[in-house]
Amino acid sequence: MEPDRDPQPGAAGEFSDELAQFIQPEAASRLQRFLNYLIDNLFMQYGLSYLTGMLVGYLILRVMPDLAMQIYLGADKLSAPYLLLAYLIGLVNYLLYYTLCEKAFRGYTLGKLITGTRAIRQDGRELTFRDALLRSLSRLVPFEALSGFGLPWHDSWTRTTVIKTR
Repeated sequence: MEPDRDPQPGAAGEFSDELAQFIQPEAASRLQRFLNYLIDNLFMQYGLSYLTGMLVGYLILRVMPDLAMQIYLGADKLSAPYLLLAYLIGLVNYLLYYTLCEKAFRGYTLGKLITGTRAIRQDGRELTFRDALLRSLSRLVPFEALSGFGLPWHDSWTRTTVIKTR
């Protein structure tokens, strides 16, 4: 009787690569992608931004209580620096949400999870951190959302796509 042998190194990986060539995932529909956009942006605006605002407010109150009082008393006269700070916090939220979700959750965001879609590379592999970050940065380009009527720029520029998972 011959002893059990381990398969050759890389044999399983070669098989999965060959199998991936024959299985073509189905692209997400425009409706699914629109719903992804809507759900993710509603979550960011009403959930994540609220939490970030509370955290920034708490930090300002603890570190600079006089500034916190000025902001509270002059809330009706918000000046450009405060609006710029709020805008920058929003950008950071946007970048962190999409980048971390798409990398940590293997291509899923809350919207993609609900609609049964997932972001992957065009070669069928999982997104790398670089892919997720570049997708997020491309979404910040003005009018990028309008590119969703065709192939979204954040897909074409980063060689990624969104597929159906169910």
